[in-house]
Amino acid sequence: MRPVRRPFRSARALTPTARVRRLRRRITVLFALTSAAGLVAMAVLAVRGDGVRWREQLDQGMSADTNWALGLLETDEDGRLDTEVLLDNAGTACPPLFLLSVPAASGEPSATPAPEELVLEHAPRRPCLTLPAGAVRQAAATAVRADEPRSRDARTADGEPVRMFALPFYPPDAEEDAAPQGALVTVADASAQRADHRRLTWVVSGGCALLVLLSAGVGHLLSGRAVRPALEALDRQESFLADAAHDLRTPAASLRTLAETALRGETDSTDVHRRTLRLAEGMGTLVDGLLTRARLMAGTAVLAVEPLRLDQLVEAVVEDAAGEGQRVAVRAEQAVVVVADPDLVRRAVVNLVGNALVHGHLPGEPAEVEVTVDGEGATTAVTVEDAGPGLPPEVAGALFDRFRSGSGSTGLGLSIASWVAHAHGGSLRAEAGRRGGARFVLRLPAGGPATEG
Repeated sequence: MRPVRRPFRSARALTPTARVRRLRRRITVLFALTSAAGLVAMAVLAVRGDGVRWREQLDQGMSADTNWALGLLETDEDGRLDTEVLLDNAGTACPPLFLLSVPAASGEPSATPAPEELVLEHAPRRPCLTLPAGAVRQAAATAVRADEPRSRDARTADGEPVRMFALPFYPPDAEEDAAPQGALVTVADASAQRADHRRLTWVVSGGCALLVLLSAGVGHLLSGRAVRPALEALDRQESFLADAAHDLRTPAASLRTLAETALRGETDSTDVHRRTLRLAEGMGTLVDGLLTRARLMAGTAVLAVEPLRLDQLVEAVVEDAAGEGQRVAVRAEQAVVVVADPDLVRRAVVNLVGNALVHGHLPGEPAEVEVTVDGEGATTAVTVEDAGPGLPPEVAGALFDRFRSGSGSTGLGLSIASWVAHAHGGSLRAEAGRRGGARFVLRLPAGGPATEG
């Protein structure tokens, strides 16, 4: 039995738009991870620095207490410790103060005593902080071995956090290389500092989480702004391909049918040539319109503005567009000068007049179109009005979208005219005419567009 092959969907199977959107998600995740790494590092440093800070503060206080107590420690004539002055002048119950000495062996103190070998010379009878005896001995032994003050974290018998500080002391008139004679150990309550540190940890952690979420949102917005031009370009590309496929399908099919008919010899060759020429001219116009619209949408059609006699341009367009049996009247009471791109304005006027000639008349009747050029005020207006059936309500809202026209058929003329108007900072409006037909008003600023292109 042959195994069933499952289709493998690779990254190449994704559409360009899907790949760009996936890239946006990856940029967002990368931005969030980078921000999270930096914030976590800063949070760790802040929490660790706070932990070092409160420990150093406690150590400084305990160091001052033990050094003051060390000044009250005396020895008798036999070299033994005398704690009477210390006990008379220092309250050793709170904070607790412990005195441990190194046992003498052959008259010399041991350099590396074990914790259990240390002799507890003094311990508070009722200390405010009760510690296990082993913890006190361990702290003293560590300081004696290191021959320097040592501090450490510990816990009381009730489990409360404390900080211990051990200070080694030496015999009177001891040499520089002499071993410590013992150690003074004091204890400080660290519950308040621990609570503050824990609270800071939670605040910093929560702040980091919120900042990571915020950075993810900001990264999503920034990545969206970054890929938006690519998405718009892809949308324009897909729109152009859809327009081309939609608008060229019918004339291409007509050309194929005409060629097949000619091969079978069913049509006169002269008629075939005439129809082929007409279809070729129509396809050329469609391709030209598609390319113009694509350039306008992509922003590559830069406006080459210059002073232009709008009334003369309209008259030339009407003279070229009017056909046999069609009546087109131009009314311009004065010379109208506008700063605009001549080629684009000509195309817009050609499309408006052509749309009126094709769709602005009743069946079987000649087209009657009236074109008015008005240059009063800060804007100029070209009004194209026909005597046709008017604008159907179902297409009025989407009249300037691609593949829509006054009769509901497909086309790009009004869409391109609208793009030209907006590119110049003007507008194109459709409304009901005085004779029951449609009226299109193309307005352009007399001084030219505010921003060229």
